[in-house]
Amino acid sequence: MTLRETFRFALRGIGANKLRSGLTMLGILIGVAAVILLVAVGTGSARQVSERIEALGTNTLTVQGGASGGLTTTIAGALVDPVLAPAVRSASPVVTAQATITYDGTDHDVQQFVGTDPAYFAASNSPVASGSAFTADDVTRARRVVVLGKTAADELFPGLDPVGKEVTVGGALYTVSGVLGAKSSAGGFADPDDIAIAPVTAVRQTLTGYGSITSILVSAAAPDQVDAAQAQVSAILDARLPASTTGQTPYRIQNASQLLETQTETAKTFTTLLGTVAGISLLVGGLGITNIMLVTVTERTREIGIRKALGAPRGAILTQFLAEATMLSLLGGGLGVAVALAGSRFTIAGVRPEVVPASIALALGVSVAIGLFFGSVPAHRAAGLRPIDALRYE
Repeated sequence: MTLRETFRFALRGIGANKLRSGLTMLGILIGVAAVILLVAVGTGSARQVSERIEALGTNTLTVQGGASGGLTTTIAGALVDPVLAPAVRSASPVVTAQATITYDGTDHDVQQFVGTDPAYFAASNSPVASGSAFTADDVTRARRVVVLGKTAADELFPGLDPVGKEVTVGGALYTVSGVLGAKSSAGGFADPDDIAIAPVTAVRQTLTGYGSITSILVSAAAPDQVDAAQAQVSAILDARLPASTTGQTPYRIQNASQLLETQTETAKTFTTLLGTVAGISLLVGGLGITNIMLVTVTERTREIGIRKALGAPRGAILTQFLAEATMLSLLGGGLGVAVALAGSRFTIAGVRPEVVPASIALALGVSVAIGLFFGSVPAHRAAGLRPIDALRYE
């Protein structure tokens, strides 16, 4: 029997019971689609988080205060020292609050109302798209001016130019001096454009009070000097904020480049876990192929006996049933790829999936391997039937 005839017999066998074959392929379809989509979700989620970290800038450090606070604007200023910290370009004090901004009867609860200095815009990669940022003189004089993120500006001023308009924040009037450029969305994470930035002195006057500041955003002089800047910042902070009696430092430094590296490793683990979980459904589909092929062999026992009596060799019977199982898994896998590609066009759990070509090849390859592996038991059973026993089977 030629290879062409073998596949023709296999197709005839699949078509003999379309519903049963369709349900068998459905198991493989679900498994393949799940593998591709879940890996795509993991990859998309990792990309979005990485974009958020990179948007802040990988040459930045964030100094967080301990439970007892301790960070002040004076300490932030001390970090910009050409002698003690030559690798530090800028250090911006940061205070944050949640606030409601009101304009002409319209209220908007901004996610982050940030008080800082002008160097924050460059350090956090937040360029002003229209209008202008506030100045160092605005900080010194505690002028109540504010730069709005795009989301906040669109909510408060739909169709209007917000620059020069006055808004109310915490009962105080602020003048909008500019609007930030739009940043990339991060799906299910906080909207980076729902932000307002004002002079730290004005924010402390009207919103947060004069306690410890929330953090200090430090920008290194160059990307390759981040580690040096971190060491220099630590030395200055150790001198100004001595450790507690337990030896614990009252501050914590987050290195953006290290955070990105950690996130990348975490994302790989997360994506592998998702792919493994989805792969289990492929194994379940393989068990379905074994089951259906065993039923097929039982139903076609007399046919096998007749073919063997007419001289069909063991290899021809084996190849036919292996081909039938493999075609079931391959057709199911192909349909699973199509479903996964269609599903990747939609947002899943706040994440836009990013299909990895390797996952398609892997899922298809595994589905074919499953067809061969799980189809081998029924195929060997069919090939091993004795003609006389098969002909007597009822």
